[in-house]
Amino acid sequence: MARINVVADDIDLAEPLLVEGLPGVGLVGKIAADHLVEAFEMTHYANVHCEGLPAVVTYGEGDPDLTSPVRLYADPDRNLVVLQSDVPVSPTAATEFADCVSGWLDEEGVTPLFLSGLPREKGPEPPAIYGVASGEGRELLADAGIDDPAEPGLVSGPTGALLSHAVERDATAVGLVVESDPEFPDPEASRILITKGIEPLSGVDVPTDDLVDHATEIQRAKEQLARRMQNAEEESTQATPLRMYQ
Repeated sequence: MARINVVADDIDLAEPLLVEGLPGVGLVGKIAADHLVEAFEMTHYANVHCEGLPAVVTYGEGDPDLTSPVRLYADPDRNLVVLQSDVPVSPTAATEFADCVSGWLDEEGVTPLFLSGLPREKGPEPPAIYGVASGEGRELLADAGIDDPAEPGLVSGPTGALLSHAVERDATAVGLVVESDPEFPDPEASRILITKGIEPLSGVDVPTDDLVDHATEIQRAKEQLARRMQNAEEESTQATPLRMYQ
């Protein structure tokens, strides 16, 4: 049965901003989401139980307690929620997953911020970032000074399903797309997501020194998941230029 199981009943949220961190190209969303959870010492708020998610559990270093592989973390002081995932969502489950999560977003009045990587080879310039939106999300992007897309494209994978669900309902949602390494975890692209996208949209200052200082460590820690994503590329959340199909 699909449900969001709240485990921290004492936390009150008032129409918060949710940052989605599903694994995808360059693991940009996951790295950014994990960093937010760690930097703000966010509270484990809820477990996500949606149809199609693998029947697995996770545990942490020095912590025997088992948890769902997809979880929500909350920071009521910053009115911020993060969706953290330790597993990819398969394409066959993307629609059911989007229905499950979007139902909770609607019930709680949450504004979702979806993150996606656009595969690009590394160059001398910092990764470019732009925003996409549905509903009143365009105004949020304009207020935050985030650029419009430089080229046509599409967002696939579970994040694409979540954005499609928002478009279908004309619900307010924002997507951030950042150029990222197509083969390896990309902490620099995640830093750009945070400083150029998440910070201005949320109005929250996020320390990123650790993200840069420990880039090599982060890359090594995420490489195993990245290899799994490459072996199941259709499960990966990513943005793709439409010219690839023209």
